Amino acid sequence: MPLKRPPRTAWLGFAGALALGALTVFAFAPYRLFWLMPLLLAALGLLVERWPSRGFAFGYGFGLAAYTANFHWIYQSLHDVAGLPAFIAAPLVLLLPAYLALYPGLTLWWIGRLRPRPLLRWLVAFPAAWTLTEWLRSWMLTGFPWGAIGYSQITESPLSALAPLGGIHLVTFAVALSAGLIVAAGRLWRRTALAAGLAVAAAALWGGAQALKPVEWTRPVGAPLTVALGQGNIPQALKWQPDIFELTLMRYYRQVATTRAELMILPETALPAFLDELPSGYLTMLAGDAARKGMALAVGVPLRTGDGAGYLNAVVALTDPKAPSYAKNHLVPFGEFVPLPLVTGWLYQFMDMPLSGFSRGGANQAPIALAGQKVAFNVCYEDSFGEELIGPARHATLLANVSNLAWFGKSHAMSQHLQLSQARALETGRPMLRATNTGMTAIVDARGRIEAVAAPDTEQVLTGRVQGYTGDTPYMRVGNLPVLVGAALLALVAGLLGRRR
Repeated sequence: MPLKRPPRTAWLGFAGALALGALTVFAFAPYRLFWLMPLLLAALGLLVERWPSRGFAFGYGFGLAAYTANFHWIYQSLHDVAGLPAFIAAPLVLLLPAYLALYPGLTLWWIGRLRPRPLLRWLVAFPAAWTLTEWLRSWMLTGFPWGAIGYSQITESPLSALAPLGGIHLVTFAVALSAGLIVAAGRLWRRTALAAGLAVAAAALWGGAQALKPVEWTRPVGAPLTVALGQGNIPQALKWQPDIFELTLMRYYRQVATTRAELMILPETALPAFLDELPSGYLTMLAGDAARKGMALAVGVPLRTGDGAGYLNAVVALTDPKAPSYAKNHLVPFGEFVPLPLVTGWLYQFMDMPLSGFSRGGANQAPIALAGQKVAFNVCYEDSFGEELIGPARHATLLANVSNLAWFGKSHAMSQHLQLSQARALETGRPMLRATNTGMTAIVDARGRIEAVAAPDTEQVLTGRVQGYTGDTPYMRVGNLPVLVGAALLALVAGLLGRRR
């Protein structure tokens, strides 16, 4: 018996899902049209209502287009910077969205299999399942949480006020619930009283979140201090070249020598050599110049492990005689370690990837005392993982991220990364200082607002004042567990009540 082909109209629905996914790029930074995300998800839900048996296809198409549109900059890192040939780089760029799209695909496959009860499907099952699958992809295969729909609400949306309560996954749940309310209202619009009740529920959700925005969950500690954040703007293709080495060292020395602040931070691997291999006297000159001005100085630089067998992506406090350091623990696959070397190792013969075998620094590293503050550092995309920052933030008054996004050229990656840092500031009630090589170097306050930002792709030092904070937000006390347990219970109820005969 021949296979039954999907109706032509279903293909139009799939094309619609692709278009909706591609439009999600405008919901995130740098565009920040936060209201767009619930509308796009609602339109996707209405497609599934029209063709419930195509739930997986529509969800997969939506995810494939969304993640390709949002993460197309990976091609620049693989091809333009690392030198991977285009015929290899292009398929690898599509490989990540092809994997990530499985999660919305599975969510809508399950939704399509439930009984056609709009309230159950869209107010219970949909937000619960979407939240759980986004949490799942945030740790599976080391995790990739970029593009979670909750980030689209940081910080312009009223829903961003939910981040200190339950983290980014609670914001994600609220976005999915908002979309579900729209779908349910669209399906039940003829039942006027019920549709009106759904509208009231949506207004209560957004209005209640807006009422939480002025709440300060943590409290100031100590006096404000002046900070300076270096942005060297060294092209990644030149960063590790011997003939640019001296220029790099002098550029950062000049920034330190001409800056007056209580605390200065230079970005990830700002000094492109192991700490013990830097020219004799350079560190003494750098730290001495800062110390004479009473300025604490922390610098991103590779370190060797204690046994000398490995190396670390680290930040070192040069003006402290003990030279305390923080070393990155959550490493980037392919960029900082080789996953499944027997399977993927052959790729490195085509790429220029210096220091692609970092060691982990270890969990729960203590904050570093600098300029009367306790600074919890994170490196590069470590600020994508909210729950991992809770422990260090609890003992810190400031958060600081050092990054080098020159790998991704003049792309949206810089703005998207800044939005992740804003979410971490909101969750922990701590300011976030960002020192980056090419952008976005920024000062983010304890409520996630951008106080100052340096123009990307320029050499400069961003200066400003920042206030340290102490105390725990509700999210710091409970982590992701309440949201995940709640979502799992809702999904269980929906599964039991929505089973088809």
